[in-house]
Amino acid sequence: MKAIEITEPSVVKLVERPKPTASPGHVLLKVNRVGYCGSDLAAFRGHNPLVTYPRVPGHEVSATIEAVGDGVTDWSVGQEVLVIPYSNCGECSACRKDRFNCCKRNETLGVQREGALAEYFVAPTEKLLASDNLTLQELALVEPLTVGFHAVARAHVEKEHIVGVIGCGAIGLGAIAGAAFRGARVIAIDVEDSKKEVAIACGATDFVNSRTENVHDRLIELTDGHGPDAMIEAVGHPMTYRMAVEEVCFAGRVVYIGWSKGPVEYDATPFVKKELDICGSRNATPQDFRDVISMLELKKFPLDKVITKTISLEEAPAAMEAWSDDPASICKIQIDLDR
Repeated sequence: MKAIEITEPSVVKLVERPKPTASPGHVLLKVNRVGYCGSDLAAFRGHNPLVTYPRVPGHEVSATIEAVGDGVTDWSVGQEVLVIPYSNCGECSACRKDRFNCCKRNETLGVQREGALAEYFVAPTEKLLASDNLTLQELALVEPLTVGFHAVARAHVEKEHIVGVIGCGAIGLGAIAGAAFRGARVIAIDVEDSKKEVAIACGATDFVNSRTENVHDRLIELTDGHGPDAMIEAVGHPMTYRMAVEEVCFAGRVVYIGWSKGPVEYDATPFVKKELDICGSRNATPQDFRDVISMLELKKFPLDKVITKTISLEEAPAAMEAWSDDPASICKIQIDLDR
């Protein structure tokens, strides 16, 4: 079968690999669509210490069941599915609390283990989800949106809340959509005015350009002097880490999705003075996947604005290289293996 392989940093190519077979409790999937994720770009650039080479990337997957292994009775050939890409050990402290998304020994497809950017892939049945009402394009978009939805859940967002989301990339857009799905008012914050249209389409009611506007003054203006009830950071920069703490309201909640690219120095006074809840957010739970599916089934999500381009498997190496050269121009790339 054909597969995309990141052979070493800065080297990505189309290769031939053996076609797998379905083992007991697993299904063989004919892969239909795979979305490129920021973790795939980090692997290509050699910036992800969790990745070893060569590595097949890809964990935003939609596929059709081609064959089922022994013992599989609840899935059938021809069903269209998505794959939850995280493993869990079932034994660590996180797993014992049913927080499998942050399992101490988690291995994500395309990061610590081989991904699904290949013509065929084998997955265990417990990692499959389906929806008769979603297209293959939508199914492949579920996983990246779940990461933002999980951050919204961590922030305990409710209908009367105002939520600030820092960063309008694919993950930030998931947080915007997730907060809007819960009925909250959402203020999107980014350095590029070009992100405004897609942020509003995903559910933001307001947009602040942090490069050209005074973020503090604008947030105070938009929240009647209080600051947002929750701030969700989806950038991973020391400056935006501090911004989230500084701008959230008293008794507010800060949720960090982005992995900071360097050490973060704080004036810790607001932690106590505001009595803040400060949380990390990693991956997503099965409930987050179900929530995103429910949101996408409403058919209101702006797929055309979020998916920047759709390409063939043969075009995937060049698309990765071009994305690396100009990352700001891309929100989401999907590879259509049926082309």
